[in-house]
Amino acid sequence: MPGVRALDNAVWAALDGPHAHLAERYGRAARYRPQTYAFAALADPADPAAWADLHTLVGPGTTVRVKPVERVPDGWEVLGEGEGVQLVDTALRAGPAPEAVRLGPDDVPEILGLVARTRPGPFLRRTVELGTYLGIRHHGRLVAMAGERLRLPGWTEISAVCTDPGHRGRGLATRLVRAVAAGIRDRGDTPFLHAAAGNTPAIRLYESLGFTLRRRSRVVQVRSPGTTGAGRALDVVTRSTGRTPIRPAAADGGR
Repeated sequence: MPGVRALDNAVWAALDGPHAHLAERYGRAARYRPQTYAFAALADPADPAAWADLHTLVGPGTTVRVKPVERVPDGWEVLGEGEGVQLVDTALRAGPAPEAVRLGPDDVPEILGLVARTRPGPFLRRTVELGTYLGIRHHGRLVAMAGERLRLPGWTEISAVCTDPGHRGRGLATRLVRAVAAGIRDRGDTPFLHAAAGNTPAIRLYESLGFTLRRRSRVVQVRSPGTTGAGRALDVVTRSTGRTPIRPAAADGGR
């Protein structure tokens, strides 16, 4: 497998590599531009200097999501946390889905409507810029989709796998995952994906398709030290005064 160690810190590997043009960066910290993807990353999550760079990047009192994280430095307030799993393609049977259509900026309102109904994980107005997104329509209405999110050397993440509740059980998610994977393989990359650790149906679906569980990781939503409101908050994060669970990328697992 290509460079598997990059998967240990996939968001950083993407922002420091193929997605550098979508990054805001200071030193050893980076984040995606607003309305693209909800996460920031550190070159070394255990390095206090990287956290200091993140503070400089986002400003004081700013809420941000970071993964993977084992320990949050003193002064950073943890507002929410969750556990995610990472799976990699080891035996996936990829292939085209003739009924699938390419989705783009003009489809964003409809995409966001499907995301609101299915909650596959963070999806913003510019997320479609991260890679190829495919959808399936029923009588003209978007009812299922899947696409590419993180891209790092040798690897591309499949994400936003979701099916409208009224159209599950038809194998739409399976066909879309295989179609997106075919495009990833065509350019020489290997597919991988993330899901919430508690999303057993999605994990079982991916394992049945030929993905293998590789690792678990902690995802945190934190507020940087300093006066609240003095920094630039990420558009997608809602501030909270208590610690609440957050959802790592969590596909619905609808077949």
